[in-house]
Order: sequence, then structure tokens, then C-alpha cells
Amino acid sequence: MRKTLLKSLYPIATNRPHSSSINGRRKINHPLHNSSKPDPNPLPISNSRWVFTTTAPPPPEWVQPINDTSDLITLHPKPSPWVDQILNLLNDDSSQMEPKLDEFCRIWFIRLSPNFVSYILSSSRVKNQPELCHRFFKWAGKQKGGGYTYSHNLESYAFLIDVLSVSKDLNRVKSVFIELKQKGFLMNIKSTNLLIKSFGNLGMVEELLWVWKQMKENGIEPSLFTFNFLLNGLVNSMFIESAEQVFEVMETGAIKPDTVTYNTMIKGYCKSRNTKKAKEKFTKMEEKNIELDKITYLTLIQAYYSDNDYDSCLKLYNEMEEKELEIPPHAYSLVIGGLCKDGKPMEGYMVFENMIRKGRKGNLAIYTALMDGYAKAGHVNEVIRIFERLNNDGFTPDEVTYGVIVNVLCKTGRLSEALQYFNLCRENKIAINSMFYSSLIDGFGKSGKLLEAEKLFEEMVANKITCDSYCYNAILDAYMKNGKIDEGLSVFEKMEIDGCNRTVYTYTIVMDGLFKKHRNEEALKIWDLMIDNGVTPSSGSVRVLLTGLCLSGKVGRACRILDELAPMGVVVETSCEDMINVLVKAGRVDQACKLADGIVDRGREIPGRVRTVLINALRKVGNADMAMKLMRSKIGIGYERMGTIKRRVKFKVLVDK
Repeated sequence: MRKTLLKSLYPIATNRPHSSSINGRRKINHPLHNSSKPDPNPLPISNSRWVFTTTAPPPPEWVQPINDTSDLITLHPKPSPWVDQILNLLNDDSSQMEPKLDEFCRIWFIRLSPNFVSYILSSSRVKNQPELCHRFFKWAGKQKGGGYTYSHNLESYAFLIDVLSVSKDLNRVKSVFIELKQKGFLMNIKSTNLLIKSFGNLGMVEELLWVWKQMKENGIEPSLFTFNFLLNGLVNSMFIESAEQVFEVMETGAIKPDTVTYNTMIKGYCKSRNTKKAKEKFTKMEEKNIELDKITYLTLIQAYYSDNDYDSCLKLYNEMEEKELEIPPHAYSLVIGGLCKDGKPMEGYMVFENMIRKGRKGNLAIYTALMDGYAKAGHVNEVIRIFERLNNDGFTPDEVTYGVIVNVLCKTGRLSEALQYFNLCRENKIAINSMFYSSLIDGFGKSGKLLEAEKLFEEMVANKITCDSYCYNAILDAYMKNGKIDEGLSVFEKMEIDGCNRTVYTYTIVMDGLFKKHRNEEALKIWDLMIDNGVTPSSGSVRVLLTGLCLSGKVGRACRILDELAPMGVVVETSCEDMINVLVKAGRVDQACKLADGIVDRGREIPGRVRTVLINALRKVGNADMAMKLMRSKIGIGYERMGTIKRRVKFKVLVDK
């Protein structure tokens, strides 16, 4: 009876760690102790499954992350052996993390203290595993035993929020933060800095300001790092005015702004597209002898690049060169790309060579920018040379790089070479997009090879490559330039059926083709359709319309359309000049003179300029006699009297007999 009672009260499995009894308490021979000494008082071993004892098992021990160093002063205390054991469990098999932690703690009679949990969450080994950290945090919060119920400390919440902020998991961060607020912790500088940094990176201004308020209420004086974290949060959330107020407090207070502070403000101004204020802060740094680092320059270079101010990009780059600052790869990309966009590929190439001399390697974006710059300047051989250098330097061209070289070869009529590179893309399994086809179709269409252009368009459709407006415009232009007006109109209609946007260039192509085939009324219908569909006319489309109307003898209608465009904000500065040149070139000098008088009478242009335009137009077509007659007369600028009435000499006098 006694034996049965003891068995029911104190069953101890034989597979438990070997233990001994010292002073009435059981002691576990822990493997971490690495003890090789035999147990002087081993438990009696029986043949049965159970071993019986009258001593109760010890309560779980709450382990700390750092060993007891009360007798040893050190700046870098050695972590407890339990730390590596727990971290190994976390990184072993995440799907079985919780059961393994439960089993481990049960076997070794331990519980993880709040300090231990926060230490684990701060470890670099789990920093990039937000999901794992959150699960570990939840598991730890459910621990019981050892005389009291577990409760997370402030540091655990702060470190978890820091880890979660890396993954931008806003919902989970908010959930953890709500739990933190409910605990009513007394804040400390380490946790507040961590929270402000995390909320700042996520742009969570409300939470950020709550932490700032708690600092003040708990009497915590902000450090320079705290101010910088706060500024970064406000800037990331685009609260630029609030950031300016914090900056002013720093300038007038004991903690002065440093390089990071100024860089943060410059970043904020650049994000809000206020490059002027960003430059003012930059200048102020120079005046106060605050160090300008590579981040300062890079941020401002990015802003100037976005503003298309490529000269300022180059100026800042040269300053970095003079100060011998390290130039980030992205800064090189921006400067070189900006120069190439500005039509200065040779200057961009000089910066590239300087980068190579300094031992820096280029990247695919830089090579592609150089190729594109030379392509726009018409230097095809330079494009090919850079392409070959790109390959020799070990880079693999992508679809953008191949697209540049195919496009420039098509524009310069080197279609066979363009096809070779096109086929090379196929061999290298480079993704072929619609831009390749549009370049080739446009090239073949302009060179009169309509059949080849049609085959490419059909191939693109067969390969299920999305046809965009560029592709449709290319085949449409090919039809129109080769006199296939009806085929072109079919493509024009198909664009609407396929849901492809018809751009102003689309309408311009169709109008130009119709006017050249003297289908003037149809061309005017296309113009009206463009206006009705809300497409704003470009200078090119207006020029095509005016030219077509003038050549068809409808000069008055052309002038009326110009009057209608003015309220729409469409004003083509050279429209009158273009119309006069077209009429004179077509031999219709009388209509040109009539138009010139109408332009002056309506107050569109000053008489002197119209006179100069007409003289130049006559000279260009070889009508030197009439040009000299106009130049030596007072037509347009002189006056004649008829009694008491003074009238300007009309241009029509030039052609009157």
C-alpha cells in the first residue's frame, strides 16, 4: 500500500538526466557542466521502469543571459552557455520551434527570464528573421513556474519592434506596441532610442511622438542620437515642418546638429522636391565647418538629377574629387547618366574612365547609359565599342542594353546588323519585349521594306508579346509612308478594338498620310476625333495640320484653327513661319503674302519679323529677284498716305501687277 502511494506521488522516469541528492535537494548533472566525476550517491537502480524517491523535483530555474560576474569585472562578459543552446533551437527547424523549446526547458528544469528573452531578440543571429522572433516572443510570454508568472520587460518589446520594423510589418508592429503601452513601463534611454529609430524608419509618427512624450514624462534627456532618430522619423513621414522645428530646437539648445542631422534635413527637402532649401542647408554646413560626407553629396546629386539639373550634378562630383571624398557607385551612375541624357556622352565617358582609373568597376546601368547617350548623338560605332567592352569586362547585357543597340542601328539604317543582335538575344535567351519589335518595324518601314515590317509585326502577335502604342505606331507609320493608307486606317481602328491608347503621335501619323494623298476631309475628321478624345495637340500635329491645309488652299481655315487652339493653351511659336515657308515652297507666293498680311492685321507678329520670314523663304526656294524686291521696298514696314489717311504697305503689293 505504501509502495503504491509513493509510486503515484513521485514517479521519476528512468530516461531523465542522472541526478544526485545533496542536503535533501536533488541536483541535475547538467551536460553543460562537462562534469566527468562519478556521482558519489547514485540512485538505486531497479529492474522496474520507475525509481522512487521521497524528495520532490526542484522548481524550474529562471536562467539569465550573462553568467554571474560579481567576482570578475569585465567590459565584455561572457554569455551563458544557455544562449547558444536556445539560438541553435531557434535556427534548427522553425516549424518545430515551440515543441523543441518546451521539451528542452522541461528536461533541464529551466525557464527563460525576461532579460534572457530580450538578449536573444537582440542577437544578430535572429535579426533578419522577424517571423521567428515574433513566435519566440509569444512562446516566452506563456512560460510559468519557478515561483512566479513570466512577464516581458521593456527591452524585449523594444528589440522585437526593432526586428519587425526591418520587414515593414506595420500591423504586427502596431499590435506589439499596443501591448507595450498597456504595460505602463518606466522608459529608459536605450529602449526609447530603439523605439524612436524603429517607428521613424516605418514612418509611424503617432507612435513616434508617444515615445517622445514618455521620455519627457520620465525625465529622460534626449541625446544627439535621439534627436537624429526623431528627425529621421519625421522626414520619412514627410512632416518636414515638424522636422524644421526640431532642428531649430537643436540649434538653440545644448545639443547641436551634426553631419547626420544636416543630412537628414537635406534628405527631407529633397524628398519634398525643395532642392533650393536642401542647397541652403548644404551651404550652411560649409559655413559652420560641419563635415560634408559622401551621403551629403549623394543626396544632393540625386535631387539635382531628378530636377534634370545635370550641370549641378557634375559640379558636386568635381567638389568630391577635389576633397578626395569616396564617391559611391550610385553617384557615378547619376553623374554619367545625367551627362548622357544632357547630350554630353563624351564628358560622361571621361567620368567613367576616371572611375576605372581609381580601381572602381562600372555596372551594367553605367554602360547602358553611355551606349544610350552615344546612340542619341548618332555615334553608332561608339555604341558598338562600348557594347563590346561591356562583354569583355564580364558583364552580361540585358534586354535594355540590347534594346539600345538594336534601336540605334535601326535608326541609322543598319538593319542587317540590328537583326544580328536581335537574333543574338534569342540565342542568349534574353527576354524580347515590344521595344525590340517596334524599333525593327520602324526601321524597315522607313527604309521602304514594308513586307519585312509586316512579318515582324505578325511574329510579335504570334509570340503573344503585348502590342503597345509604340508597336502600333511603328507599323502604322510604315503603312502611311509607303502609301498603304487603307491598311494604315485598319491598324488605326484595330488599336481602339484592342484597347491600345492612341497617342498624339498616332493621330499625327494618320493625318500626315491622308494629307499627302489629298484626302483632306478625312484628315480633318481625324483632327476633330483627336480633340474630342481629349488628346492635347503637339507642335508636330499642329504643323502637319497647318501644312496640309495650306497646301490644299485652306489658309483661312488654318488661321481659324490657330485661334481655337490658343484658349486651350496650345501655342506653336513658329506656326506662322511654318505656314509661310510651306506656301512659298509650293510656289504660292500670293497666298503667302495674303497670309502675311492677315498675321500682321491680327497682331500675331510684328511686321518686321514677318517680313524677314518671307524674305528668307523666297531665298530658300531660289526666288532671289522677289526677295530683293521685298528687301529694298517698304512693304510690311512702310506706310503710304492717301490724303489724310496713313496706311501700312501691304505684302500683297509684292505680287500685284
